[in-house]
Amino acid sequence: MRLKGKVAIVTGGARGLGRIYGLALAKEGARVVLTDVLDTQESKQAVEKMGGEALGLRTDVTDEESTKEMARKTIERFGRIDVLINNAALFANVVKKPFHQISSEEWDDVMRVNLKGVFLCCKAVYPQMKKQGKGKIINISSGTFFKGSPHFIHYVTSKGGVVGFTRALAKEVGNDGICVNALAPGLTLSDALRENPMDPPEVSQATVNSRCFKRVEQPEDLIGAILFLASDESDFMTGQTVVVDGGSAFH
Repeated sequence: MRLKGKVAIVTGGARGLGRIYGLALAKEGARVVLTDVLDTQESKQAVEKMGGEALGLRTDVTDEESTKEMARKTIERFGRIDVLINNAALFANVVKKPFHQISSEEWDDVMRVNLKGVFLCCKAVYPQMKKQGKGKIINISSGTFFKGSPHFIHYVTSKGGVVGFTRALAKEVGNDGICVNALAPGLTLSDALRENPMDPPEVSQATVNSRCFKRVEQPEDLIGAILFLASDESDFMTGQTVVVDGGSAFH
């Protein structure tokens, strides 16, 4: 029970990787707040079914008042905030296309969720973490940033921004006892990707072939890194990006 007594917020927690993260945190003893623009009740019930304690919230990470409400309701229910996992992002529904065909509206939509959302959620939890004198912020980046995936420039740029944001924020809040790190998964077989494959089979196979471990990445492959970054084991680690992609991208 590495997270016993901790309270963790997971954005984008209604399904996919967010739900996987929430279940993993709860299994280690954390009380979990699952937030999403979608209904989080199924994820909440999944945590409760395994004996955990959870709160489900409707949160729009692009709206500052909504993120403030997320923090307020978490404190109201559990009295503290120990971990924030900034998982909410546009990915599976982002259309790949040459950069000159991407509209300014598409660009803004991706940046609004993938970057502004991280910024607003960190702002929302910061006062409570500072008050506690400790906290763990885990921003979800992507291995695509280190490889420069073509026809995906809006997504890649947003995830590169997450890395820069992580490094800068770590410098700002270190004296408050807050660790800020990023996790960069490779292409992972999430629920959303199963339902809406983004690449033809030969492209997906090329991704597998680029790895040291020649297999498809599963959501469970990310749990160890998430738990490490959320736990006291990573207390002297901050500003770092941990790439978990089977050895496709090195940095």
